[in-house]
Amino acid sequence: MKKHAVLILLCAALGSGLLAGCGSSAGSSTSTSSSGSSASAEAATGTSTEAAGETLGDANIDTTTFLKFADDNPNIVDPQCTSDYYTIPMNCFDRLLEVKVNDDGTSEIVPSLAKSYEVSDDGLTYTFHLNEGVKYSNGADLTSSDVLYTFNRLLTYPKAVNNDIAEGIKGADQVENGEASSLEDVGGFTTIDDLDFSITLSQPNASFLAQLTVPGASILDEDTTEAAGDQFGIDPSVTIGTGPFIFSSWTFNSELILTANKNCWSGAPACDGLDIKVVPDEETQRMMFENGELDILDLDNTPSQADYFLGSDKYKDEIIEGPRVGIYYISLNEDIEPMGNVEVRKAMQESLDRQSILDALYGGRGQLENGILPHGLVGYNENLPEIPYDVEDAKKLLADAGYANGFDLELDVSSDDSQTSQDLMQIVASMWGEIGINCTINTMDDATLQDTKHAGELSCYSSSWSADYNDPDNFMYTFFGDAANAKFRSLNYKNTDAMARVTAARAITDPDKRIAEYQDLEKTIIQDDAAWVPLFSKEHLYVVSPAVSGFKVSWNGWSNNYYHNVSVTR
Repeated sequence: MKKHAVLILLCAALGSGLLAGCGSSAGSSTSTSSSGSSASAEAATGTSTEAAGETLGDANIDTTTFLKFADDNPNIVDPQCTSDYYTIPMNCFDRLLEVKVNDDGTSEIVPSLAKSYEVSDDGLTYTFHLNEGVKYSNGADLTSSDVLYTFNRLLTYPKAVNNDIAEGIKGADQVENGEASSLEDVGGFTTIDDLDFSITLSQPNASFLAQLTVPGASILDEDTTEAAGDQFGIDPSVTIGTGPFIFSSWTFNSELILTANKNCWSGAPACDGLDIKVVPDEETQRMMFENGELDILDLDNTPSQADYFLGSDKYKDEIIEGPRVGIYYISLNEDIEPMGNVEVRKAMQESLDRQSILDALYGGRGQLENGILPHGLVGYNENLPEIPYDVEDAKKLLADAGYANGFDLELDVSSDDSQTSQDLMQIVASMWGEIGINCTINTMDDATLQDTKHAGELSCYSSSWSADYNDPDNFMYTFFGDAANAKFRSLNYKNTDAMARVTAARAITDPDKRIAEYQDLEKTIIQDDAAWVPLFSKEHLYVVSPAVSGFKVSWNGWSNNYYHNVSVTR
C-alpha cells in the first residue's frame, strides 16, 4: 500500500522527535498494565515520596557486584497500592502461584507459596496447601493467617488499587463496605490450619487462579505490614516479603537497592543484589550503559536510543527481545457525539493507516491488532478480519451517517505523556483530518486527565494495556465487563447484551467454549460495534551486557522483570 502522504509530511516536520520519540522517559502516562484500577500509581496512592536525595534504609551498601539497570521513579512499592511499578513486588514478594515461561515460549501457572491446590466440582471453592518452612526476610513464618490478612487488606486498605483481585470472593462486598471485618466472617475464607486454607468465590471464575499470579496478589506478613502502617511500601526496613531479594535502601528520585535474600525459601538469587537507578534522560541511560554503569538497557524506556543500538554491529549480539502481550488503542467515547454513531466509529477505524504509524513511531517493530486480545494472549484470534485502511470508504461512512462535511473533535493528551505518545496523536489528528474530522489536541495534567477519564468524560485518547495474567478476562472484562468499567475508561459502550455476555463468560468452565465465546464477543465489540480503534502490539527490546547471564523478558513483555536467576560477572 502506498505510504500515507500526510504522515510523510508530518514526519518531516517533527523530525527525529517523531521517529525516535526523544525527550521522554517511560511511555504514556495513560498507558496501564493492571488488573485493577488504571489510575496512575501516584494518583491512586495519594502518597508523596520524600525530597530528592533523601535515603530510607541502609545508605552504605556496597553495590559493586550488583546487577544495575534503570527503571521508572516509583511513588510507592506496596504491591497493593501500585498499578505501574512492579519491580519490587515481583522480586521481594511471592504469590500463591506464579507464571512459568516454557522453552517453547508458552506459559503456564505453577505452584509457588502454595505447593498444591484443589478446586471443588462446582468451581467455587479453592483449597490451598502452603509450603512448609517458608519465612519472610525478617524470619517470621508464613501462615494461612497472612493470606487471609492479604485479601482482607486488598478490600479495606484505602490506598489499594488492586482490590478487584479479591472482589470475586464470597462476601467481599460486605468486607469492602464495612459490613463485615473479615472474609472469614462471611464464608469467603476458611482457615483449616497454619498451612491449609480455602477460598470460596461468589460465582465461578475461570480466571481466578491466573489472577493470583499478578504482583498485586503478593502475600504480606500480617504483623510487620500492620505495624508499618503508611510506611509499608515506603520505608525499606518495614517492607517485608518472602522473595529472593530484600528491599534495603531507597534514595528518593535517585536509586533503589535490593540485596540478595540468601536464605530465601525458593533458593538464593544468582546475583548479590539489584541496583536500580532512576535516570529519566534517555541519552544519559545510553551513555551509562556504554560506560558499564548499567548492565541492562530497556529500549521501551529509551525509544530515542533504539535505532542507535539496533543499527550498530557492535550491539547486534546483545539485543534480547520478547513480545509485549498488550495492545495500543484509541478510545472512542460513545457519549460524545457523533461518536455514538457506529458508522462514524467505523470511519474513524478505517481512516487510520496503522502500519504507517507503527513504522514511523516504532520502526515497524510490532504487529497490527484488530480486536481486544493481543498476540501472545490465551484466546488470541488469528482469524479475526483485518480492519482495512480505506480513506474513500471512511468518507462514505461519514456521509451515510450525516457528516459529509466532517465534524470537530477534541483529542485528549496528558502533559506527562512521552513525546512518542504525543506524536501518535498528532499523526492521528492529521489522518482523521483527511476525512473531514477537524481535531484539536487538548493537553491537560495527568491527574486531571485520569479524573476526567474515570468520570467517563474524556473525548478521545490513546493508551495501552498490557497483560497482568494470561487470560482473556484481563482484557475483556476490564474494558467491557459492564457499564461501570466502560465508563471508567471513557468508552461508555452501549451494547448491554455484549457486556452481560462478557461478565457471564467468566463462569464458563469449559476452556474451549469460553474461548469461543470471547472470540465471538471480540468480533461483536470491535468489528461490528467499533467500540475502539485497535492499533498494534509491540516487541519489547533490551540491550544486555555480555557480563549478564540468565536474563529473560517477562512472559507478558513488561518492563518489570524477575531477576531471581539473573547473574552478572564483574
